[in-house]
Amino acid sequence: MGIGAAAGVAAVGGVALSAQASSNSSSSSGSLTFDPDGYSKLTKTITDAEGTEHEVTYHFWKAITYVADPVDATYQSLIVSAPVEIDGKTVDPTDAPILLANSIGGYMPSSVADATEVGGGGSAMGGGAAPSGAAPSSATSAAPGANGNTNATGGATSSNQLLALAAGYVVIEPGARGRTLKNSGGEYYGTAPAAIVDLKAAVRYIRANKGLIPGDTERIVSAGTSAGGALSSLLGASGDSPIYDKYLKELGAADSSDAIFAVGAWCPITDLEHADGAYEWNWGTNDLSTGKQVDQSVSKDLKAQFAEYQAGLKLRGLDGFGPLTARNYDDYLVEQYLQPSATRYLTDLSDSDRATYLAANTFTTWSAGRATFTWDDFLTHVGARKKDTPAFDAFDLSAGENNEFGAGTTENRHFTAYGAKNDTTGLGSRRVAADIPAKLNLMNPMYHLVEKVNDHRSRHWWIRLGTNDSDTSHVISANLAARLDDLGDDVNHLYYWDQGHGANTDPGDFITWIAEVTGHGKGKKGKRN
Repeated sequence: MGIGAAAGVAAVGGVALSAQASSNSSSSSGSLTFDPDGYSKLTKTITDAEGTEHEVTYHFWKAITYVADPVDATYQSLIVSAPVEIDGKTVDPTDAPILLANSIGGYMPSSVADATEVGGGGSAMGGGAAPSGAAPSSATSAAPGANGNTNATGGATSSNQLLALAAGYVVIEPGARGRTLKNSGGEYYGTAPAAIVDLKAAVRYIRANKGLIPGDTERIVSAGTSAGGALSSLLGASGDSPIYDKYLKELGAADSSDAIFAVGAWCPITDLEHADGAYEWNWGTNDLSTGKQVDQSVSKDLKAQFAEYQAGLKLRGLDGFGPLTARNYDDYLVEQYLQPSATRYLTDLSDSDRATYLAANTFTTWSAGRATFTWDDFLTHVGARKKDTPAFDAFDLSAGENNEFGAGTTENRHFTAYGAKNDTTGLGSRRVAADIPAKLNLMNPMYHLVEKVNDHRSRHWWIRLGTNDSDTSHVISANLAARLDDLGDDVNHLYYWDQGHGANTDPGDFITWIAEVTGHGKGKKGKRN
C-alpha cells in the first residue's frame, strides 16, 4: 500500500549541502554505550509546512546497534540526527524532544543500516522472501497477500522527521525485524512479537544513554503509519510491561525503561484479533473494486462478533456521547469525526471550489457553515472496500497478518478461532495454536489499556485516519481514542476528509503539538508518564 501523499507539506525535503566532516559512527553490537563524538556533520535545506526554507546543520550518527546480542543487526539498529544550527543560529539539542520515527509498513522488515542522512529509514522488501504466492493486489497496494491486507511500504514519509529536525528536535529512526525474515534453516525470526520488542529495545537504549545521546530521553514521541502506527500505539500503551521482559533479555536490551512520553499514530492497523469483525461492521455493505459483493454470510458472522466485542469493552464516546455499541457507532462516527472532518475541509475551500465540490457530492448538505450527511450516504461516497472477507485472518492464509503470526518454519498461521474454523488450506487442526493468545496480547495496545491497564503508558496521543481509508475499520482508531479518553489521557484524534491510507495532511500541526505537550521552548515541561 502506498502511504499516501503528505498533502499540506510544501515540498518537504531538501538537498544535502555538505556531508561527513567528522568521524564515523560508533556502531558496536557488543556495547550499549552511545558515543557522543561518533557523528558526521551534515547540512540540509528543509522546507517547513508554511513553505519557508531553513538551512539546518545537524550531527548524524550512522546505524548503531541497540542491543548487545542482536539476532540481525541489519534491522536492530538506529540512526540519530540532532540539529546544532538552524538558519545560522546555534541550537542546543540537549533538552529537545526526541521524535522516534519508525518506517515500518505491513509488519515488514525496516532497516536504517545504509542510511546516510535524516529520513533514511525504510521498510525493506529484502532480507527475506515474501510469503509464497504473494503478489500486489492492485496498483496502489504492494502488499504481499492476495487480498492486499497490509501496507508494505508503510511507515511515515520523511516529512515528520524533516519538520522535526527543522523545529530543533532530535530525530531517532529505529529499524526493526519484520515478518518475512528467514534464517538459513528456513525459520522466521521477524514475526510477532519481534517488531515491538525491537522498538522497546531501541527506547531502552536511548533512555540508558541519558546525558550521552542528544535530546531529552524522558520526552520521546513515537511516530508511525499503518502497521507502524499500530506499533507506535502499542509502544505507548505497553511501556515497561513485564510481558516483554524475556524477549528483551534474550536480545541483551539495556536495563532501562521502555516507556515513552507521547504517541503519533497514523491509520493504526491494530487490535488484529477483532479487526475482521470491525471491518465488516464498517465496510460490509460496500462492494469490492471488481463490483462483486463479499460473502454476506461471513460478513454477518463477523459483524455479530464485533457487536459482542464492542459491548464487552464498555467504552464511552468522547464529548459525552455515552456508551458505544454496534447499534450507535455509526451515529458516533458521523457526529464526532466524519461531519466535523467534512466541515473543516469545505470551510477551507474557496466559495467557488466549495460550490463545485457540493455540486459533485450532493449527499452532503452545507448549511450555516456545517456539513451534514448520513452514514449510509458516507459509505456510498467512499465506494469500493479495499479488502475481501475476512480482511485480516484470511481463510486461505493469504493475508500479511497470517504471516505476522507465523512461527518456526511455518510461514502463515491463523490467529482467530473463526479463521481457523473456516480454514480452506487443508490444515489438520481447525484451532489456533496454543501460543497465539499470548502473542495477540503482546501485539495489541487495547490489552494494555483494557485488560491490564498500564500506569506507565503514554499520556499524550495524536491519532489520524483518512475518511476514505478502507484498509482498516474507522472503529479501530476511534475505540483506541475512546478508551484513552476514558482513562483521562490527552487525545488529539481527527479524520482527514476524502483521504486514503497513510495520509498526513497536517504534519506542521503535529510538530507544534509535540512542543505543546512536552513544554519545549516554554521554560517548562509537560506532564511526565
